[in-house]
Amino acid sequence: MKLGILGDIHGNIEALKTAYNSLIELGVDKIYHLGDLGGYAPFVNEVVDFLIEHQIEGVQGNYDENVAYNSEHCGCKYEDSLQAEMAHLSFQWTKKNVTEKTRDFMKNLPFRINFQIEGKRVSIFHATPIKNNLYWYEDRHDKFFILMAQKAGADIMIYGHTHIPYFKKIGGKYFINAGSVGKPKDGDPRTCVCFVEIKEEEVSTQFIRKEYDIKRVIDAIIDRGLPYYFAEKLIIGK
Repeated sequence: MKLGILGDIHGNIEALKTAYNSLIELGVDKIYHLGDLGGYAPFVNEVVDFLIEHQIEGVQGNYDENVAYNSEHCGCKYEDSLQAEMAHLSFQWTKKNVTEKTRDFMKNLPFRINFQIEGKRVSIFHATPIKNNLYWYEDRHDKFFILMAQKAGADIMIYGHTHIPYFKKIGGKYFINAGSVGKPKDGDPRTCVCFVEIKEEEVSTQFIRKEYDIKRVIDAIIDRGLPYYFAEKLIIGK
């Protein structure tokens, strides 16, 4: 079975369109999103409309949960005081500008999606199977990976949140961080599309990078009153 995974879209409709078209060209059987649909770019309502129109299922990210319930904090981790200030502005902007349709959509997203393919248990979630704002980087100790596999009760785990893609196999379990469609943080500004093929004998993953109309997103960030800081981050992929 061929799966297409859309990680961390964050209000970037142009990246989402490009990512989706890439997956359709690859002939995937099913597409899932990993949550965090708004923030940093201004097209949060358009992103939700696109997912609904194309019947793309997915899970609730920390951003979605906290926007939906009008929390004071997005549940994000900050590297410095400037990032914290900018993230707060983005979060407040997103809460102010989401429609009730978007808010309800976010509120009703499941925490996890579980199913079986080729005798393998698959679990899809935003960050970890126990918490949706815990950062699970590739350099975590193997013991952490095995613990998360036990918590998920799965053979294949697909998630995001860090915006940095990776694929690992440990103890017969597969761990796939899909990266980010709308806000990559690995130094490559192109959208990141995750393609997973599950066969009885193996699991393979490709991270496909595609250029998109980043200028339209940058112009919209400025026109809709978000800090130019987020345009700069898109340009450098950080």
